[in-house]
Amino acid sequence: MRRLGNKRRTVPTTRTHSTGTGTVHSHRTGAGTGPGPADRPPGAARRTARLLAVALTVLASAVPAHASETPDSRPSAPIPTPSSSADTRGTGQPRPPGWRSQDSGVTVRLRGLDAVDRRTAWAAGSQGTVLRTTDGGAHWRTVSPPGTADLEFRDIEAFDARRAVVLAIGEGEASRMLRTEDGGATWTEVFRNTDPRAFYDCVAFFDDRRGLAMSDPVDGKYRILSTRDGGRSWRVLPDTGMPPALPGEAGFAASGQCLVTSGSRDVWLATGGGARARVLHSADRGHTWRATELSLPAGDPARGVFALAFRDSDSDSDGDRGGDRDGDRDRAHGIAVGGDYRTGQPSPDAAATTRDGGRSWRPADRPPPAYRSGAAWLPARWTHRVGSRHAALAVGPTGTDLTTDGGRTWRPMDTGSYDTVDCAPDGGCWASGEKGRVARLTR
Repeated sequence: MRRLGNKRRTVPTTRTHSTGTGTVHSHRTGAGTGPGPADRPPGAARRTARLLAVALTVLASAVPAHASETPDSRPSAPIPTPSSSADTRGTGQPRPPGWRSQDSGVTVRLRGLDAVDRRTAWAAGSQGTVLRTTDGGAHWRTVSPPGTADLEFRDIEAFDARRAVVLAIGEGEASRMLRTEDGGATWTEVFRNTDPRAFYDCVAFFDDRRGLAMSDPVDGKYRILSTRDGGRSWRVLPDTGMPPALPGEAGFAASGQCLVTSGSRDVWLATGGGARARVLHSADRGHTWRATELSLPAGDPARGVFALAFRDSDSDSDGDRGGDRDGDRDRAHGIAVGGDYRTGQPSPDAAATTRDGGRSWRPADRPPPAYRSGAAWLPARWTHRVGSRHAALAVGPTGTDLTTDGGRTWRPMDTGSYDTVDCAPDGGCWASGEKGRVARLTR
C-alpha cells in the first residue's frame, strides 16, 4: 500500500455573464399619392420644406435612445440559472453539473465516502473520523468511533442511514474494521489484522450481507477477506485461485475504490506499483481471479490504477442495491483511472475503459489531464442533465472531469481538489477530500 500526500492546487474561479443585444428598428417614410414638390407653386414648396424639416425633427426624437449606444451598454439578457439545461456558450450541448461545497465541520482528509441516497451519505478519514448526513448535506454530524484518533479510515461502506462498516488501513493491527447499527451512536470492532505482513486497503459489498476486503500481497498473493453476515464476522479466503502478484505490486488506499463490486458475484481489484498496471476480476465473489494489464502509468511505486467503477443496473433505476438483477451488459462496462500521484508528475493515459467486464481494456482517446484517484458513474436521473446515459465523473487533487461517452473522452468540469466521489442510485452524488472538503453535485 502506498501512503499518499498530495498538495492541493488552487485555481481561481471565474464567473462568466452572458449579455444580449438589443434590436434596432429602422424607420422608413413612404411617398404620398398626391402631387410632388415640383408640381406645387414656390410658396407651397417652401411651406412643404418647412413641414418636412419639422417632421424629420420629430422622427429623429422618436428613434429609441439605445439605437446609438455601443453593444456593451445595451440591456443584458437574463443570466441563465444553474437549473437551466441550455449551454451558455451556444454549443447546443447541455451544461455540465457542478459541485456545491458543504460544511463538514472537520479539517481532516476524507478519502472514504458512500452515498446511500439523496439525503444520506457517510464519509471517513484521518484521525478516526466518521461523518454522516441525513438531510442531503445541509448538516454533517461527527459519529466517529471512540478511541480511534490514531487510525486512518480510508473506506466506508454504508447500507442505509443506520448501518455502516468502516475500514482503517495500516500494517499489522492498524488494519481494522468497525461496524455500527445505530447511525454511529455505537461501534463494534469486527476485525483486527494480526498478521504483520498484511496491509488492508479497501472493502466492498455485493449486498447488505456479502462483502470482501483486500490486503496487499502476502506470500506473493493478494489476501481476500469475506463476510456473509453484513460485516459482523470475517474469514480469509483460500488463495489458490489468486494469480501471483508482480514484484512491488500493491493496492492504493486513496479513495476506497481499489476494490469494487457490481451485481451479486462480480468484483474487481485495482493494482499499482509493479512493472505494469493491472486489474484483477473475479466472477465468483473472490474465489478465483483473472488479471488483465492496462495502459495506465506503471513501473513506479507511485503509479498505477487508483480507482475503478463498474456500471450496475442500480445506476439506471431507483431500486435498492444488491441481489441478482438484469443489466449484465451494463455491469460489463467499467472505467479505470489513476496515474502518478506525485505533485507535478505527468500522468499520460490516466484512464481506460472496458466493455467486457475487464477481460480487455482500451485506453481513453482523450484521458483526464492529470492523476485521478476516484471515479463514479452518474445515475439515470442525471441523463437529461448531461445529455447522455453513459456519463461518469473522475476526481483528483487538480480537478474533476466528466465523460458522456462511457469513458472514451473526458473534459474538465471543476478545478477543486477531491480524492473520492460516489453516487447513489436515486441521483445523490458527493465528493470529498483534503481539509474536510465535502461537496454535492448540483444541476
